Amino acid sequence: MGGMGINGARLQPAHAAIVAILAGTLVLAGCSTEKSDAPAANSDFTGAGATFPAPIYAKWGSAYKKVAAGALNYQAIGSGAGIAQIKARTVDFGATDDPMKPEALQADGLVQFPAVIGGLVVIVNVPGLQNGQLKLTAPVVADLFEGRITRWNDAAIAALNPGMELRPIPVTPVYRSDSSGTTAVFTKYLAKAAPNWTLGAGKTVSWPVGTGGKGNDGVAGNVKNGLGTIGYVEYNYASANRLNMAKLRNASGQFVLPSAASFTAAASQVVWAAAPGAVADMLDLGGVETWPIVSATYILMPLRPSRIEQTRQAIAFFRWSYENGDAAARELGYLPLPEAAELRAIGEMMRVAK
Repeated sequence: MGGMGINGARLQPAHAAIVAILAGTLVLAGCSTEKSDAPAANSDFTGAGATFPAPIYAKWGSAYKKVAAGALNYQAIGSGAGIAQIKARTVDFGATDDPMKPEALQADGLVQFPAVIGGLVVIVNVPGLQNGQLKLTAPVVADLFEGRITRWNDAAIAALNPGMELRPIPVTPVYRSDSSGTTAVFTKYLAKAAPNWTLGAGKTVSWPVGTGGKGNDGVAGNVKNGLGTIGYVEYNYASANRLNMAKLRNASGQFVLPSAASFTAAASQVVWAAAPGAVADMLDLGGVETWPIVSATYILMPLRPSRIEQTRQAIAFFRWSYENGDAAARELGYLPLPEAAELRAIGEMMRVAK
């Protein structure tokens, strides 16, 4: 029989074990999430990096501030900049959708753990199309972003959408202008699923056509305001801006819509206990209901922090978010971590705490 959570909800045995481990972690770190009458001096903590999870970090941070002494200041500046800032130790944690390799973590004295899972979607602004109406495949998306398809009534698009009225509007790809983990996820997907993709994979690539936008919000804004545009953003940015999302053909040959159910269909295939470094590949997986572009987003912390109190608060924040933030994550279109992923994350936190 499970124990009781912080919010009074009954926990299943596995989750109760997670809470017990977390409590031990925080004893080591000297942390508490109880609201004190007088907040500790300099207990606010800072993070910087990925824009992909920024909406949920903001929501978690707002709720956490009501129950704890420390307050989160998160700068959504892109994964590349977030990695640079945690390497320079100018923030208490970095955030990236493109996880660092084990040898790089060791060289920079960092630990890495997943925070939440999200779906990346393809958004379009094409007159006459409704949300979820347009069908695309990875090779066609590759042709659109590499400039081989230049108009929306191209035969390759028409063949996927028989009977749909497609106008000869010029195609304008919108990509990230900053060093972006979202770009890394998107290009890794195309490198895996589109044989015709030639630009490689990474946080930055040399886009041959189109226009750039800074952050997920910049890409969403440019697509929203630009006729004939196509871009890629985390699901929440598309949903919040009421942008039209395309269906994508998955590895099982099915055209699926982005949704909590299709994201879960991908995430549920991961064996987190065996995932190397707690990093999971959820791109272009099989299954008739599976969305093909799903990714965790990751947190980076120093093994030997120079700002001890702020690091303690950051650990306490993620502990609180794992225990109390599932509903908020789902509300914004993210997936909470499975229990096995939480256990892996806690293990990395404990390395910092010690």
